[in-house]
Amino acid sequence: MINLLTKFKNEFKSLLQIGLPIFGSQVSYVFMGTTDTLVAGRASSTDLAGLAIGSAITHPIWLLIAGITFAITPIVAQLYGAKEFNKIGYKLGEVVWISIFLGSLFLLIYPNLYLLVNLLQLDPEVAKISGEYLKALSVGMFAITIFTCLRCYSEGMAITLPIFYISLGGMLINIPLDIIFVYGYFGVPKMGGVGCGYATSIVSVFMTLALICYIAKSKNYTITKPFQKLPFPSKGTLIEIFKLGFPIGLGIFIELAMFSGAALIISPLGKEIVAGHAIAMNIASFFFVISLSIGLAAATRVGNLIGAKRMLDARFASISSIVLCTMIAFINTVIILTFKDQLSALFSTEEAVVMVASNLLIFAAIFQIPDGAQIGAIGALRGYKDTFAPMIITLLVYWFMAVPFGYFLTFYGFSEPLGASGMWIAMIAGLSVFAVLISMRVQWISNKFSKVIN
Repeated sequence: MINLLTKFKNEFKSLLQIGLPIFGSQVSYVFMGTTDTLVAGRASSTDLAGLAIGSAITHPIWLLIAGITFAITPIVAQLYGAKEFNKIGYKLGEVVWISIFLGSLFLLIYPNLYLLVNLLQLDPEVAKISGEYLKALSVGMFAITIFTCLRCYSEGMAITLPIFYISLGGMLINIPLDIIFVYGYFGVPKMGGVGCGYATSIVSVFMTLALICYIAKSKNYTITKPFQKLPFPSKGTLIEIFKLGFPIGLGIFIELAMFSGAALIISPLGKEIVAGHAIAMNIASFFFVISLSIGLAAATRVGNLIGAKRMLDARFASISSIVLCTMIAFINTVIILTFKDQLSALFSTEEAVVMVASNLLIFAAIFQIPDGAQIGAIGALRGYKDTFAPMIITLLVYWFMAVPFGYFLTFYGFSEPLGASGMWIAMIAGLSVFAVLISMRVQWISNKFSKVIN
């Protein structure tokens, strides 16, 4: 028993060593969204609702397409574990072109997403803000796709600290830019919630250029010879990236589409309900990044161990990831339940919005536990390059269970409509089922790899 606890402790240290800088980066990304929500929310509930709907559309679409680049982490991790360094640099050159192509799609898609917004039953002013916000994001989505490609390359080699520094810089720049564009200072016209979109685009370009320069100059990456060759992707690389990456992107799209679908389902309930839901989701996302960081670290850790042919260690790292993420989630639950009223009040000055958010945070707190367990398992499976089965499980559980059930509870219920609470109850149920199934998948795939090597 003592030996097992010591082994867990050592594995936790390895995961945290990789994951803590990732956590810093993820906090920076989330805090950018939090800053957007705070600044837009204090402008008006209309601006906040417009931003919430725009964000609900933004993230699933970006992840569906650009999520393909997440395949780079396990590919690089396994090559790095196997010490095939020359292949890493060459592979990077190929996937950079893929990320440029994927990013270019957003320059065409985002300026026209107002057509989708106009199909929703929204307040006209909210719809206008959402559409203009999405247009403002187009350049930023192009840049952040390239940034994500390079970030995954770096994280695959467990070089995570530079990403944190650059992300922190982006977060700090985003604060004054949000204030300037939303409220209108220094000759810039007052844009309201739309200004958050322009701020995000500027920050995304800055972060991408900073990471390109750092990788090109830093000795940390010299062994892989980045940017020395930029070959167009071969057929084999295209198949590898899309076969591994498309299920990742689609799986995340399905998951986030559930959250976005929740926002859209409750949108007819009024802008105060939509704004309160956005605040609760934002707070839940902020706390979730701790577990998410360990899940992302697990993809690198497990991939490195598999590349080194240490299959039993990879299996233990997978189990450790689930355990650690779940422990963190329990702590998050206690914090959210204890400070739900104070947290809600940070995001809005309107009493009705704060009350809705505070009530929904009870569900958001419970939500943390299955969400933490599933992200630890998902990260481990990515390290094994097992992405297709998780995508199928995600689709079945979220869209054939959680979303329909949430719609039913929101507008009908078993005795009376539950409103926004019904949607949260359904999401918790869906995540709980998913966490159990995906953890069972980890057990199966890790056992399979262990038997093959032995």
